[in-house]
Amino acid sequence: MAASEAVDPGLPGIPTGPAPPGSAPAPLKKNFFQPINAEDEEQQPTEIESLCMNCYNNGTTRLLLTKVPFFREIIVSSFSCEHCGWSNTEIQSAGKIQDQGVCYTLTVNSQEDMNREVVKTDSATARIPELDFEIPAFSQKGALTTVEGIISRAISGLEQDQPLRRAKEAAIAESIDEFIVKLKELKQVNSSFTLVIDDPSGNSFVENPHAPQKDAALVITHYNRTLQQEEMLGLQAEAAGERPEEEDLRNEVLQFSTNCPECNASAQTNMKLVQIPHFKEVIIMATNCENCGHRTNEVKSGGAVEPLGTKITLHITDPSDMTRDLLKSETCRVEIPELEFELGMAVLGGKFTTLEGLLKDIQELVTKNPFTLGDSSSPDQTKKLQEFNQKLDQIVEGTMKVHFIMDDPAGNSYLQNVYAPENDPEMKVERYKRTFDQNEELGLNDMNTEGYETGQTAQR
Repeated sequence: MAASEAVDPGLPGIPTGPAPPGSAPAPLKKNFFQPINAEDEEQQPTEIESLCMNCYNNGTTRLLLTKVPFFREIIVSSFSCEHCGWSNTEIQSAGKIQDQGVCYTLTVNSQEDMNREVVKTDSATARIPELDFEIPAFSQKGALTTVEGIISRAISGLEQDQPLRRAKEAAIAESIDEFIVKLKELKQVNSSFTLVIDDPSGNSFVENPHAPQKDAALVITHYNRTLQQEEMLGLQAEAAGERPEEEDLRNEVLQFSTNCPECNASAQTNMKLVQIPHFKEVIIMATNCENCGHRTNEVKSGGAVEPLGTKITLHITDPSDMTRDLLKSETCRVEIPELEFELGMAVLGGKFTTLEGLLKDIQELVTKNPFTLGDSSSPDQTKKLQEFNQKLDQIVEGTMKVHFIMDDPAGNSYLQNVYAPENDPEMKVERYKRTFDQNEELGLNDMNTEGYETGQTAQR
């Protein structure tokens, strides 16, 4: 592995600078990551001999394949050369490209925000609008760092070529010096600024230190990739006219080969079109891996985006409410006001389960938060999560009454009415007109279907 860049400061448990000649590479923080093999708690990095691009002697690259729940699988690599002391750390995504891109907009108000953990893949773009500053995609290697680490890495990159610029282009070097001063001032957080991480692959992440509560300073937006972004990621867009003819799926279960998301072994995915009573048709896809026993299911809406959004509010008053069937689409947000909890759009994906099943999935998601495990956790965070899990258990057992809210701007989510066709006294269903921002998030503002039947699109 070529060691071509300096290491970001602030990386938890990863070497943060040139190691003294002859010293062993610093170990990775053991408990921050989850090993791919859950039974192998003592999984150690793999060491390979590789060429150092600084002195052209052989150094050591250490690779660790890990699984982080929020970003699927990643490969953490650390290079160290005992001859010249050069070291380098980077990450690469080992999982699939996600169905949608993701954009994190963080308002940095304090030094605590500067210490937020950030996973930035090589396909992500980082922007600071206040300085009109942008780090383009594929201009840096992927990194596990902090907000401060991203700024420090940018400063180091600009300072690296300054001596040569001063000798050839003094005016440009002077303007860059002034810009470096502005970047350094950001690290003092004398005033608020905005950091935007935009990743078309969907594999970047910014920490929410207040989890499981909503983060007021962080806005997460999922979006459909453009054709240019698909090409940038090396994805083949399906050519027009090559789609297979539609098939009648109502009386047939289709099977197709795929890879298990846990062990990557060959598995079969079953797909079926199902009619939900008093609702609509949905597509259910289920995968069962015979190699490791992992099971997963995913639900996609079988129809179009509804003209109006849907907000369903259920007052949970009895343990029998846990058996209600529930369909949560990818565009649905879930809230429990009494716990100050909000589950954002696209988190957990589409699911067809019961109310108890969704609460258990939420509990598992919160419990596996990598920033609250091992050395990266704090006593306050651990206590907060324990209290949250206890309250979820009380809700499932029926000893705590709360309001459960499903807000789906696409109108494709559903919660069973056990009194159907009569009204449910404990459940309220509201239809509402979407805002411009909600239509923008669903990709509807740029959609034009007028005149498609005649093959001519109406002019706007």
